Amino acid sequence: MKIAIVCYPTFGGSGVVATELGLELARLGHEVHFITYKQPVRLALLSENIHYHEVNVPEYPLFHYQPYELALSSKLVDMVKLYKIDLLHVHYAIPHAYAGYMAKQMLATEGISLPMITTLHGTDITLVGNHPFYKTAVSFSINESDFVTSVSQSLKDDTYKLFDIKNDIHVIPNFIEVEEKVTFSPQQCRRNMMAKDNERIITHISNFRKVKRIPDVVKIFDLIQKEIPAKLMMVGDGPEREVAERMATELGIQDRIIFFGNSHEIDKILNYSDLFLLPSETESFGLAALEAMSCSVPVISTNAGGLPEVNEHGFSGYLSDIGDVESMANQALEILKDDLTLKQFKINAFERAKMFNINAIMPLYLDLYQKALDAAND
Repeated sequence: MKIAIVCYPTFGGSGVVATELGLELARLGHEVHFITYKQPVRLALLSENIHYHEVNVPEYPLFHYQPYELALSSKLVDMVKLYKIDLLHVHYAIPHAYAGYMAKQMLATEGISLPMITTLHGTDITLVGNHPFYKTAVSFSINESDFVTSVSQSLKDDTYKLFDIKNDIHVIPNFIEVEEKVTFSPQQCRRNMMAKDNERIITHISNFRKVKRIPDVVKIFDLIQKEIPAKLMMVGDGPEREVAERMATELGIQDRIIFFGNSHEIDKILNYSDLFLLPSETESFGLAALEAMSCSVPVISTNAGGLPEVNEHGFSGYLSDIGDVESMANQALEILKDDLTLKQFKINAFERAKMFNINAIMPLYLDLYQKALDAAND
């Protein structure tokens, strides 16, 4: 198959999943074309099966905001015709599904059929897409997609609740390359550069938006470090980072927290972590939690959105209500205080992660691709 993938080329979960999906498709022998405004962060190497096409949006004084959707749909048409692409897979409803629909219509005037699969990832539905200015266009784009997937049952339910959707939505969860993760050598981590041997390492990874409840991360860690020696690794960047840094200073624990910013060495950081914190207000899936679990790191999270579908309470970690900082701190201490308990939770976390191995999820996408192609050829 020749497959075009449209995604946001950022550190966010949707871009990561789309990129890893494309890389796996290429490894399986399919020809993959990434079409976006910048090379995706996880797309380190191009190969004979992987191509990247940049969407350029020319400056024009008439436009207050440059029309990316127009540029994207035009680029899609050009690339489909040039490379004879069979299938379009767009990640994120806004603006990709809308641009994909426009491309389909332009191609149809030339007798070219292009099936489109839209994958919903979360904020495109629950935050952005539900805005009155976008709601009509989002509903239309989803209903005009040939197939629609969501990364969790929770997100599927939210989509049907928030929009007038006539299309079936197939739940295909996010995935991880579990085997590849565990082959990482812990000697490379240089753990002693981050913490002493007797200190537990706790980690949080996100884009530091309000929905991630970054102050709760700091509060939970403060309660933990009062009971046991610990260090907190904060990985990522965003509007709430300054809030967290100020709070750490006010609590007098700034020397116990390391702010990494955005990092390409997440695997290294996770491989020397003992616990992962994700107290989000909402998560459509919780890819960061899954990445932690694949590195044998148990997770303390809220029970919001799709997190209960990833983090199994009492097995791979614990779930708490949103904002219940004391509960999350107590559950963290229950795991961290005893070496044998921590070891068992680490084993459990990895076992849970294996359920989301890319080898188990990939056939679900391939089956849907084939159905889309068969329907287009009927």
